[in-house]
Amino acid sequence: MAGGSFVDTSGAHHYEGKVTAFVLITCFVAAMGGLLFGYDLGITGGVTSMDSFLIKFFPSVYKEMKNESESKNQYCKFDNQVLTLFTSSLYLAALLASFFASATTRMFGRKPSMFFGGLFFLIGALLNGLAINIEMLIIGRILLGFGVGFCNQSVPVYLSEMAPANIRGALNIGFQMMITTGILIANLINYGTSKHANGWRYSLGIGAVPAVILCIGSICLGETPNSLIERGQHEKAKEMLQKIRGTKNIEEEYQDLVDASETAKMVEHPWKNITQPKYRPQLTFCIFIPAFQQLTGINVIMFYAPVLFKILGFGNDASLMSAVITGGVNVVATFVSVFTVDRFGRRVLFLEGGVQMLICQVIVGILIALKFGLNGVGSFAKGEADLLLFFICAYVAAFAWSWGPLGWLVPSELCALEVRAAGQAINVATNMFFTFVIAQVFLTMLCHLKFGLFFFFAGFVVIMTIFVAMLLPETKNVPIEEMDRVLKGHWFWTKIVPNEIAIGASSQKSVA
Repeated sequence: MAGGSFVDTSGAHHYEGKVTAFVLITCFVAAMGGLLFGYDLGITGGVTSMDSFLIKFFPSVYKEMKNESESKNQYCKFDNQVLTLFTSSLYLAALLASFFASATTRMFGRKPSMFFGGLFFLIGALLNGLAINIEMLIIGRILLGFGVGFCNQSVPVYLSEMAPANIRGALNIGFQMMITTGILIANLINYGTSKHANGWRYSLGIGAVPAVILCIGSICLGETPNSLIERGQHEKAKEMLQKIRGTKNIEEEYQDLVDASETAKMVEHPWKNITQPKYRPQLTFCIFIPAFQQLTGINVIMFYAPVLFKILGFGNDASLMSAVITGGVNVVATFVSVFTVDRFGRRVLFLEGGVQMLICQVIVGILIALKFGLNGVGSFAKGEADLLLFFICAYVAAFAWSWGPLGWLVPSELCALEVRAAGQAINVATNMFFTFVIAQVFLTMLCHLKFGLFFFFAGFVVIMTIFVAMLLPETKNVPIEEMDRVLKGHWFWTKIVPNEIAIGASSQKSVA
């Protein structure tokens, strides 16, 4: 058949269809929502290391940073709660917004949720670029957070629902690819604007550009067949399914979507429903995967790379360039995931990434301990700095092809339609909560735990790698309407989930 069948070794359906240019373009435009998130992740650390920004908003931090006394504890240079609030306030707002985004995504579709995300981000970026006081900065950050919350809620769901099962992983990772691209672009812009007197304004304000692109793109996108069926627009759903699959023969897949939608409509309270025993696996993964994703410590690098490199003795230009290097590694390594996730599966990438991150974090912790000790006095020679940067890049690469993209992909594809919006909202909220906490306390933790901070995160990498090895079934090539079958067949979840779990009409038909 055209384009080949959707190969699946779990006994799931083999729907007819091919990978069409339309679905590739659609998913690319939708993944632009990740560019907003990535741009903000990358821009903050560079801005907070710029002298002009610190002089205007945080003069006490600037004074402390310029204290070049040899006895100065390098670990505590940037320990300021208001400064970290500038970074972390966005993620607290994103946490709150994700719950409103869940209702918007379910009631009005995935497109409006993406549009609102872009609009909030646009206004927030403009406010930050024009800010004249800390209050204006924080309000802008909160609006940026609303944008991130709406985009992170809707985009992974949109991508999972539009993509054919056999390339769903690669297309969904487009979201993470845009995140990493946004981080790299932000690092390059910071490097370019750092010499300008008001460079921080340009860095923050340019975030309006991808926001405009997403707003326009979301208007032009087609809605997912799942969402159209969910809202009773069956003819439009058929037309869209034919368009994205490139074939008129979509009746079997369409009927499975209708059956899943009918099951979902029987659920009056999706938030209450996801807490039922039969959804224990989905609820578990929607909480623990995003939590562990942040507890890898990756955002220590993503948020504060220039600040961290300054603390470790890199010069101003060297710290910003090092952030560009790690951002470039992040993008390249994400491509590895795009080309391997649907070939080797999710579990292999999760496990390999965990082992590599663990090794790199331990080595980085040891290098910093040997140079700075407990008193935080010292600096790296060029060769030592290069070695440190190498292992930080290896750590970033491991995250970029494993826990980075899979942290968004796996929770979004595991949830059945009746709990998908609620599950994704929990996923985003958990992610944003831990992102907020780590952004807010990292510089204080660095001041108190010193080099031990890297061993702290390494401990969580051990725990989460064991978690995946023991509890996560392989989901590659499985249509998202049949994920219950995979979960029910897992050695652990079959003991936890009641036997009467509804595995969907499509699964029952295929068994028959």
